[in-house]
Amino acid sequence: MTAEKPIVLRLGKWPFSNEKWDKLKEIATVVDSEAKNREEFLNELKTKHNNVTHVVRTFPSVEQTGRFDSEIISALPDSVVAVSHNGAGYDQIDPQPLTDRNIQLSNVTTPVEAPTALTAVYLTLATMRKYQIGHNSLVQGNWTNPDIGRGVKLGKDPEGQTVGILGMGGIGRAIRDRLQPFGFEKILYYNRSRLDADLEKDAEYVGFDELLAQSDVLVVSVPLNPKTRHLINKEAISKMKDGVIIINTARGAVIDEQELIKELQLGKVGAFGADVFEHEPEVPKELYELPNVVSLPHMGTWTTQALKNMEDFTVDNVEHHIRTGELLTIVPEQKGHEFKHSAWV
Repeated sequence: MTAEKPIVLRLGKWPFSNEKWDKLKEIATVVDSEAKNREEFLNELKTKHNNVTHVVRTFPSVEQTGRFDSEIISALPDSVVAVSHNGAGYDQIDPQPLTDRNIQLSNVTTPVEAPTALTAVYLTLATMRKYQIGHNSLVQGNWTNPDIGRGVKLGKDPEGQTVGILGMGGIGRAIRDRLQPFGFEKILYYNRSRLDADLEKDAEYVGFDELLAQSDVLVVSVPLNPKTRHLINKEAISKMKDGVIIINTARGAVIDEQELIKELQLGKVGAFGADVFEHEPEVPKELYELPNVVSLPHMGTWTTQALKNMEDFTVDNVEHHIRTGELLTIVPEQKGHEFKHSAWV
């Protein structure tokens, strides 16, 4: 147990979690970064925040600090024991330099699962049934043209179709659970390792190439890291069924976007539904203007409930660490590493 209160440095805005922060302030001192750019943040760490113990950050706070890479992490004071990120994807942060400095890293897990899965369901149904094309046809006045029958080619129902889920973590399993009642013939998945039976449920574990070959709809749900960047590339797409539908609610750079555009134009990929893009917020016009693309501006957790739950979860992570020396959630790259942190209260 340490004598002084821990100091929590907040990056970004936290409009939904005031009650949680007020509670945390009973056992910790909370300070906010005023940095407007990376240079100012690095200077703050040297002059104003050289005794902080916990850092909490939002996804948009990258505009304040830039990427949490080895330069930033090496500048953190020795007093820092944990970094808590308000988001499921933590590709803005390099875990290894934190591990090397005995700093734990947490992300948000369960609060993002349901809202992200609902977004994947919407994109799946919209692309299969060609709802976006139908909407555009109505707006363009083609519905009443008897020669083209609503201006939309026939879509597909889930009946007889196989869904493949690439990545069966918490979000992948939430997607599976919400797609299953729609009546797909099979739900396959590929993961780094096979799930235990209680987590696997009725999904079938297959190899990566088999997943590509069998899926009528491929749902991407893997985190972005050096191993998954452009995992879906020209070679991978060549192994898929002609007319495959690809859904991405993970990270845009898991897919080679330029190659995807070519395959959509050629018809090898029949449709694409995405909430994420490789160079957000920049999205190629040649991609989103394709009629067989349903695109959203990263809205997976864009609800009042989801944002509150995520912020509260992040604060809970900090409070738990202060009370126990351990985070509620720790990123996979740090699992198995022995951190020796003391509780404050």
